[in-house]
Amino acid sequence: MARKKSDYNPDLSADVGLTIKRAEHAGLKLAIIGRSVSLVLLGVWLVLSRVSNNPDIAISFAFLVGGFLVLGLLHYRLIATRFDFFWIKYLFITLDIAIISALIGTQPLYPEMDLPAVIIFRSSLFPLYFVILGVAAFSFSPRLVLWSGVVGALGWLGAYLAAAKRDVLVLDWSDIPLNPTAQQVVDVILNPRFGGTGSRFQEGVILIVVALLIAIVMYRAQITLRDKISAERDRQSITGIFGRFVPEPIVTAMIEDEGLLEPIEREATILFADVVGFTSLTERLGPKKTVEVLNSYFDEMTGIVTDQNGIVATFHGDAILAIFNVPLENTDHTRHALKAAEEMLSRVQNKSFAGEEISIRIGLNSGSVIAGNVGGGGRQSYTVYGDAVNLAARKEKNVSLLVSEYTRSKLTDPSLLRLMGNTTVRGQSRPLDVFTLEECIL
Repeated sequence: MARKKSDYNPDLSADVGLTIKRAEHAGLKLAIIGRSVSLVLLGVWLVLSRVSNNPDIAISFAFLVGGFLVLGLLHYRLIATRFDFFWIKYLFITLDIAIISALIGTQPLYPEMDLPAVIIFRSSLFPLYFVILGVAAFSFSPRLVLWSGVVGALGWLGAYLAAAKRDVLVLDWSDIPLNPTAQQVVDVILNPRFGGTGSRFQEGVILIVVALLIAIVMYRAQITLRDKISAERDRQSITGIFGRFVPEPIVTAMIEDEGLLEPIEREATILFADVVGFTSLTERLGPKKTVEVLNSYFDEMTGIVTDQNGIVATFHGDAILAIFNVPLENTDHTRHALKAAEEMLSRVQNKSFAGEEISIRIGLNSGSVIAGNVGGGGRQSYTVYGDAVNLAARKEKNVSLLVSEYTRSKLTDPSLLRLMGNTTVRGQSRPLDVFTLEECIL
């Protein structure tokens, strides 16, 4: 079955949470660096442009910029430390907005002139809130971005209301008469006391809407990241279970349908192969050479099995346990298993492995098995259980291939198999017939 987006995986959630947290820390640090550089450039311009005409204002700007730099440095030092509580980033964003809003709401545009306080809202100060929103966006946190938008809107409106309160009379859009002339509109809008309360509220709403859109984009990015991490974990899990013994198409199919690794009961064909005289071989070659021979042999045999749509489930000593029809369905699994056995025997007869010639015996059986991903302590393997597996491990000394009657009954062309006799199997009410190929009789 396909993966459900709502499925909860605590390990995956922890991985995603840690990854997002790291991205948030890195983003905030980068944003603070960019904020600091921008403040330095802005501060230099503000000071140099005013130092000759109004040194006091220039000094005030220098202290103001220095204060923002100190706040940024303090936040930078707290990030990813034990003092970096969840509310810290919200606090520093709020402080930035509060300081800017307080300055806008309380400081006159030109101190030396007697101008209405609301005239400051005709200057290009509102974009400063979008700069703060941009800094918050580096955090990769939808909540922080949305918080910045809402607090920024409240700060902007609070600054306007504080400035408007200091003025005796503030003109608004409602002061334009019905059916006005062009001159009447100009007289109201260009009046120094025109505040445009509705426009200020509209700007606040726009800031919140933009923050909401950015937050939605970030939320979707987090979902994409979660899916990517999930897919990568699936790939690593499957690779860890099956190693390099599964072809890429099968790995891809398993990743797309993680239900394939869940426990199932299904008919399958089991191939069991071992090396003839392995004990004497190890005594003669020694451990190092034996491992070289086995590695070369396993590589060749695994390639044959996977070419026939099978999977090598287990290597146990010199033995290979291969399965057909699990975890991926294969309606012609008996034919593929028999073909794999023939090719394995042919390859062994015509090739040496690490310079050594060996012989193998193979047993094939088909039947119902229980297959699934099992393990513990962080280590898992895909394994099959059942009488069908045990019967596949039974072999005869005088043949290199033994095929059970169950496997033969499912072949479309069983005529090539020769009856060898029967064998008694524990749990079966009658002896079972076993078969082989003519060329496999020793």
